[in-house]
Amino acid sequence: MATSTVSFKSREDHRKQIELEEARKAGLAPAEVDEDGKEINPHIPQYMSSAPWYLNAERPSLKHQRKWKSNPSYTKDWYDRGATIGRADKYRKGACENCGAMTHDAKSCMERPRKLGAKWTGKYIAPDEKIEHFELDYDGKRDRWNGYDAASFARVVERYEAADEARKKFLKEQQLKKLEEKNTTGDEKDTPSDDDNEDSLKIDEAKVDESKQMDFAKVEKRVRTTGGGSTGTVRNLRIREDTAKYLLNLDINSAYYDPKTRAMREDPLPDADPNEKFYAGDNQNRHSGQALEFKQLNVHAWEAFEKGQDVHMQAAPSQAELLFKNFKVNKEKLKSQTKDVIMEKYGNAAAQEELPQELLLGQSERQVEYDRAGRIVKGQDVVLPKSKYEEDVYINNHTSVWGSWFHNFQWGYQCCQQTIKNSYCTGSAGIEATEAAGELMKANIARKEANEEKPAAAEDKQLATWGSDVPDDLEDERRREEKDERKRKYNVTWNDEVTAEDMEAFRMKRVHHDDPMKDFLH
Repeated sequence: MATSTVSFKSREDHRKQIELEEARKAGLAPAEVDEDGKEINPHIPQYMSSAPWYLNAERPSLKHQRKWKSNPSYTKDWYDRGATIGRADKYRKGACENCGAMTHDAKSCMERPRKLGAKWTGKYIAPDEKIEHFELDYDGKRDRWNGYDAASFARVVERYEAADEARKKFLKEQQLKKLEEKNTTGDEKDTPSDDDNEDSLKIDEAKVDESKQMDFAKVEKRVRTTGGGSTGTVRNLRIREDTAKYLLNLDINSAYYDPKTRAMREDPLPDADPNEKFYAGDNQNRHSGQALEFKQLNVHAWEAFEKGQDVHMQAAPSQAELLFKNFKVNKEKLKSQTKDVIMEKYGNAAAQEELPQELLLGQSERQVEYDRAGRIVKGQDVVLPKSKYEEDVYINNHTSVWGSWFHNFQWGYQCCQQTIKNSYCTGSAGIEATEAAGELMKANIARKEANEEKPAAAEDKQLATWGSDVPDDLEDERRREEKDERKRKYNVTWNDEVTAEDMEAFRMKRVHHDDPMKDFLH
């Protein structure tokens, strides 16, 4: 709601007002209208639509959000370019020393510097420029088209039309030259008629546009962009008549297509003729061209670093590349020497007879057959790439890796069933020794459990109660405690059992507050 009047509303009126606002937001009720008859957007928050209290707004309006304090001194006029006021007859004091105008000094003069200025000659006084002062508003200061003369654009149109006419004239001259050359040859049969000449002289603008559109791989550059620098944009990524790579093979078990990166690494048609298919997977680009050379360079740098040479591909790429080039030269020399030695010893049978044409064409068939158990019967399965970590490396004479055996929530080696990682493999003898030690331990535990004597049953102690005689067992125990009182430790278990003697001693030492002789007891 856009009103700012604060008045008390009952609960029912407040509920109706909220329902009306919700209906306006949903488009079920007409929008609220301000003083000027314009509709107020119902989605405007209340803190923006409500006017301040000091404006005393009686009707809903959004004038308080606009610039309601307008300054009438702002103008939309612009400078009158090239206008002059008048020309003086003689030089005036304070005027330009070069041209004699009063509106600028000699430093700001735009005329050609004279040999003798108007100050000394007093002739050819230039007219004074018309100087205007405008107070522009916020939009006027930032209007890039302020003062633009639309009539000046006619000159731009005329220049382009003149260039178009010159181009048509040049093309017509070229066509006439071609016709003259044909006429001079004397071939009257192939000479076209007048109508055909007129048609050929016409410029087919549609063909020109099509020729411009054919360069779909052209990269256009933009400079001085908003973010800075130059950027390149490609018109089209591919010809639209080409079949998409994910439509080459619709089998769900064929090469995987990643829709996010639009990549298909494997060959979707491995059994097709390599000379006929134009797409063989993205891995073909990885293993060809400069990508393969760069991969070989990285591998050579890693292997050289592992063998002790101080070379790093990222820290010194030029050094690594030079080292790789020297390595390839030395490798080729060694290869050629080895080849020459073998050819001298065994001869060169390859040079005597040529290879069959089938092998030279590079035809191949990739077919894999499996049996019912899933084993390969014919062909070669796809080899999965190994990880960058070491595989099939066994330590301490083990024949299996750590983690190949699990027993009693512990990992170990399958070959010797040891759960210590750095242990030395003992083989089947270690397994037998471990089993024998376990059986011996079980036998010892069973024998120990059988030989253990059962604890004697504790006799029931008879506690002394009030008014009863002290049993003999309690009396003997009391005497033993008195005898061993000197050996009692500090942290012994406290015994809170009360005997008859304790009760008798308590009664004798107890003080009765109502006894008249209580003061004479001590």
